[in-house]
Amino acid sequence: MLFGATVLAAATSLPEISTGLASTKLGDCQLAVSDIFGGNAFLPVLFLLATVISGEPVPPAAHDTDIYLTALGIILTMVHMAGLVFRPQRQYARMGVDSITAIVIYLIGIAGLATIAT
Repeated sequence: MLFGATVLAAATSLPEISTGLASTKLGDCQLAVSDIFGGNAFLPVLFLLATVISGEPVPPAAHDTDIYLTALGIILTMVHMAGLVFRPQRQYARMGVDSITAIVIYLIGIAGLATIAT
């Protein structure tokens, strides 16, 4: 579970990472933001597709770790959306408060995942 939530997730996010880095380098931050949030907005639709294919509701059959990771993803998305709305000006290590908060929440979330997975 921990491998899938970290290494596999990073590997499947490589297209978004490369698009985000390339667009930021070109000065088109809107493309990077829309790529990341667009992917996050589309992925829950896959629950509908899985439900149609299997013929029964998929989310109720999810494990505790799946629900935990889903909640962690929602919280991290909300932190970044708040950063877009409030646009913090202070930076630490060239990162805004929202980014630092997201990193801390992610690290705590992965530690929590390791705890509940065992």
